[in-house]
Amino acid sequence: QVQLVESGGGLVQPGGSLRLSCAASGSIFSRNAMGWYRQAPGKQRELVATITGGGSTNYANSVKGRFTISRDNVKKTVYLQMNSLKPEDTAVYYCNLYPPYTSAWGQGTQVTVSS
Repeated sequence: QVQLVESGGGLVQPGGSLRLSCAASGSIFSRNAMGWYRQAPGKQRELVATITGGGSTNYANSVKGRFTISRDNVKKTVYLQMNSLKPEDTAVYYCNLYPPYTSAWGQGTQVTVSS
């Protein structure tokens, strides 16, 4: 069973930066691809970025060049560095395996980009 706890969200002005963290428990972490997802009010959850066990990354077009996903397999933690934030990045951000496990969704962390 995998448990995931997200942290690092907050209120930031447009153009600012935040770093999200996702702490995982369970023995499968280092072998599995992980992803960051987000859900804005009134919208469906969407995939933001993925990283394989070996460190290969992929990004949604809307965040490419601004966000960076990384992982520390020793700490069992996945990170999302978010730079040049825009109001449209406002959402609850979640991490999960990729593809996601239904049972592994956590509470998420709120990111609000506003002046």
